[in-house]
Amino acid sequence: MALRAVCTAALRSGTDLGVNNARTFVTTAFLCKRRPPLGPLPNQDIDVTDLEALEKYRSYTLYLKQAEEAKNKPVWWKSYKGYMEKSDPEHGVEKVDIGFPFIRPSRTKELRERKQVIKDNKKNAELERALRLRTFKIPLDRVQETWMKISGPYQIKRLAEHYGVFTDLFPTAYFIPQVSLHISYSQDTSGQVHHGNRLTPTEAASAPQITFDAEEGSLWTLMLTCPDEHLVDNEAEYIHWLVGNIPGGAVQSGEELCHYLPPFPAKGTGFHRYVYVLFKQEALIDFQQDVRPSPCHSLADRTFKTMDFYRKHQDNLTPAGLAFFQCQWDESVTNTFHNTLNMREPVFEFIRPPVYHPPQVKYPHNQPLRYLDRYRDGKPHTFGIY
Repeated sequence: MALRAVCTAALRSGTDLGVNNARTFVTTAFLCKRRPPLGPLPNQDIDVTDLEALEKYRSYTLYLKQAEEAKNKPVWWKSYKGYMEKSDPEHGVEKVDIGFPFIRPSRTKELRERKQVIKDNKKNAELERALRLRTFKIPLDRVQETWMKISGPYQIKRLAEHYGVFTDLFPTAYFIPQVSLHISYSQDTSGQVHHGNRLTPTEAASAPQITFDAEEGSLWTLMLTCPDEHLVDNEAEYIHWLVGNIPGGAVQSGEELCHYLPPFPAKGTGFHRYVYVLFKQEALIDFQQDVRPSPCHSLADRTFKTMDFYRKHQDNLTPAGLAFFQCQWDESVTNTFHNTLNMREPVFEFIRPPVYHPPQVKYPHNQPLRYLDRYRDGKPHTFGIY
């Protein structure tokens, strides 16, 4: 999400930072003293000074019985999930499926078709000759198509849950991506967007080529957003591209509500997620309230929330496709901030305190003599380790 105040606190002076840390430590210690204990710790009643007096297990059956009793016994230090549910009412809430229902083909029909394919392959002399000469090539397009029909949508959903895409874009909701998005920033396979692969801001500097299977006469909406870039609001996003009323699969013929902006992950903030979401429209939608000025070079105008956008048009929009990649800072981000956004580039770095050197003693007793350590240039340094 947005960059938190922790990064800003790292840029304070040492005196100010030390005072704040001291206050925090004192306050935390004071609260810990007044907080009542949750309950006894495990094995707290065991006298460790006299272990020989403890009762011995005479058989494995007796040990297994007592272990099962201890496992099923409710204790406070094993109830973290329940504690989180009480403190956060939305924790563990069952999420709602806002996508299209996924209808998997019949298993009996799959087996019947598979047996028929095997029977036809055994009668194919050209296929037998290609396999024997090791010249047979597997058609990857058919493999991709079969994967999307069987288990692909569920695997993409698991990847999105692993990367926290649904948590940040659609809280308490999810969908099964049933439309395969083919997004490519280059002519070769190195610039393709899959589900969590890494690309550089230089590779994603211009709008990509996007194709997907669409019925004739259908309407779609394509969105590119980043839930990790916002510099002010922790819960907001920056919209990088928004195209609505796309006829069929022709993205270039759609209504561009916000023109494409390349990724600009700030320096020192690690990898950011850039998510493509494809919505299917029930009918033509009037997006006048969602149109950004063109060209849109203001981050305030690009502030966006996917959930608010979906709730506004949820009667006519249904999420159907998903693809995302990760990106971190490179030299092109500086050019984007200075020339495109016309602003100073934020840089988040941790200012390390100076290395502590203990005072030198003329005659050190039982201590290593490390006088030359502060003048060494080798790596890793050994000074400061005492």
